[in-house]
Amino acid sequence: MDPLSIKIYTSENIPRLRYIAGIILEDILGLSWEVITDRRKLGKHPVINYSSVTIKDSFKINPVSLLFETGTSQKNIIMGEWKNLPVFFQTPPDSDIPFDIFAASFFLITRYEEYLEFQPDEYGRFMSASSLAGKNGFLGKPVVDLWAKEFARVLLKKYPTLVFRRNEYNALLTIDTDQPFAYLGKNLISSVGGLLRDFTLKTGNAADRYGVVARGKKDPYEVYDYIIENVEKHKADTRFFFSVGDHSKYDKNPSWKNEEYRKLINRIGTRYLTGLHPSFYASESSTIIGTELNRLKSIVAKEIMISRFHFIRINIPSSYRHLLKEGITEDYSMGYPDETGFRAGIARPFYFYDVSEDQQTNLRIVPFQVMDGTLFHYKNLDPATAKEIIFKLINETRKAGGLFVSIWHNTSLLDNQEWSGWREIFESMLQYQKS
Repeated sequence: MDPLSIKIYTSENIPRLRYIAGIILEDILGLSWEVITDRRKLGKHPVINYSSVTIKDSFKINPVSLLFETGTSQKNIIMGEWKNLPVFFQTPPDSDIPFDIFAASFFLITRYEEYLEFQPDEYGRFMSASSLAGKNGFLGKPVVDLWAKEFARVLLKKYPTLVFRRNEYNALLTIDTDQPFAYLGKNLISSVGGLLRDFTLKTGNAADRYGVVARGKKDPYEVYDYIIENVEKHKADTRFFFSVGDHSKYDKNPSWKNEEYRKLINRIGTRYLTGLHPSFYASESSTIIGTELNRLKSIVAKEIMISRFHFIRINIPSSYRHLLKEGITEDYSMGYPDETGFRAGIARPFYFYDVSEDQQTNLRIVPFQVMDGTLFHYKNLDPATAKEIIFKLINETRKAGGLFVSIWHNTSLLDNQEWSGWREIFESMLQYQKS
């Protein structure tokens, strides 16, 4: 008998159960598994009994109805505790664990609650305060990973022959380029207009602007030499995301036709994996995503398969459906703009499951845990406190054997008074996040 093989007995071989069993049993715990609906085929394998019937010597989890339903509906969720971890979807006393780990994990990972009615922020986004994790104070823990680890311990007591995978912690740095230049990349009218404003308002920027535009001085936002130097020094796995959308109130990038901007994208794109940073309105339109994808492809002369939405502006499931339609295979938008932590309750990549369509897709979701703008703009933290939060998130991810993903912007790494101390955080994080 294969020591890793485990059977899940249930009344129906349903796609929701197959999806979440694949994540918990296979991706996290490293077990092979199979869903069985005929008790005669269970054999002598370890059995997870995901039903209301009694099966001798099985590991019993009394299921709640969520995985057997179609579509979505409002849930009355009552929080509990197990192994010092928050849990919900509690089960009767004859269960071997006191909650339905499959249903609870499915609820968090699929972002089930984001399919329901919620109060969006001014940009139409689902925010952390609306989430179950935000309301109940467990956003800072990758509970699905931690549940799985405790689940493995109690499974092992019943089936000592099971062998579980040891997950290796890793880290990934991602860089968004919303505004690559302060002065470069603008047309003549904008440049002259900006120079006149500087003189009129006495901003103190006139000399800098003139030096960059007219005399070839380095643009103050162009800090990529500094970023690359530190990436290379710490051997950090890194992704860069570039905006090539049309100018709008929320999109300040240069034109995708601008020569200086194209040079920058190519310089980065030849050395690092590069993705699309879809513009503010792109999350609502596959047509806009397709247009921007084609622009970026024309610059780097290769396929673009990864993305992260500008403003972390995603609407589930429609934004992900738009990405799939345009051929994106991996997205890095899963996190909150206003709060740090684990939006999907998990510290590792997973495939997007469309709850409305009840099917797993080919879009791989790579969650992030922290963004510079969250700490600086939303939470107004000083560098010392921000650094403490980042290190705590790294520790939580390391404990889960997961992937720590951070978002930084070139404009948060400027060597100026406004961002004083943040370069030290950046460098310290790169050092500390090493496995």
